Amino acid sequence: MILPARVKIVEVGPRDGLQNEKQVVPTGIKIELIERLAEAGLSVIEATSFVSPKWVPQMGDNAAVLAGIKRRPGVTYTALTPNLQGFDGAVAAQADEVAIFAAASEAFSQKNINCSIAESLKRFEPVVSAASALEIPVRGYVSCVVGCPYSGTVDPQKTAEIAAALYAMGCYEVSLGDTIGVGTPASVGRMIEACTRVVPIAKLAGHYHDTYGMAIANIHASLQAGMTVFDASVAGLGGCPYAKGASGNVASEDVVYLLDGLGIESGIDLAKLAQVGHWISSVLDRPNGAKAGRAICAGTAT
Repeated sequence: MILPARVKIVEVGPRDGLQNEKQVVPTGIKIELIERLAEAGLSVIEATSFVSPKWVPQMGDNAAVLAGIKRRPGVTYTALTPNLQGFDGAVAAQADEVAIFAAASEAFSQKNINCSIAESLKRFEPVVSAASALEIPVRGYVSCVVGCPYSGTVDPQKTAEIAAALYAMGCYEVSLGDTIGVGTPASVGRMIEACTRVVPIAKLAGHYHDTYGMAIANIHASLQAGMTVFDASVAGLGGCPYAKGASGNVASEDVVYLLDGLGIESGIDLAKLAQVGHWISSVLDRPNGAKAGRAICAGTAT
């Protein structure tokens, strides 16, 4: 079994993790979370999103968050931008990188962003073009890569088709999202195999939710397939408002524990990261979703 020597973790807790919290999280807490994550060794942090506050009120302080953080050298601070207006806001706030998002399910695309997959891809073209002109990297997300809450199982070929479209458009990396966490090593393996026929494995990332407790198993299977980039959320924060019953993202602490155990370098200090997860869970008054984080903090929590 050949595994990569190093893996990049994209920390999505400050955006994907916090956006569905029912209570408004103060801007100062978001800034502190981002700074603590950077201190723990996270080199790519999805800080916020520039969507309409009408749809995602939690991210209404996007510019203030990016303006408030003490930027750490070597850390990339990214923002989700669904359209040109959002992109302009992200550029003004000095986001280092932006992300666009499509779905592999027609039903999910309609429910999530109120347009067809084809329309969503058309909508992203000016964003990628504008980003290219300013030399700002663009990352692509594909939702529902193995299953959809509205239409069931998703054909791996459909996921591959959307991944290829985003890559061809100019996304330097495409993150494959198991939005409702129904994937298993077998179904995720088939999906990755289909995608690697049209996009190099080095340009693909895994974004696995842990609804059925399969996220770590799916990451291990992805590592075996040659994948070296994974999205994760501190303390397992997050979910999806459009996918009923979907629990949070895989916890960053659990992913780092796996990588450490496999001898794979990530550049992340697990003990520090566990303390960040303990802290943000306490602030939000919610259970810590990281199994490794809970175990590590059991005797050291402050």
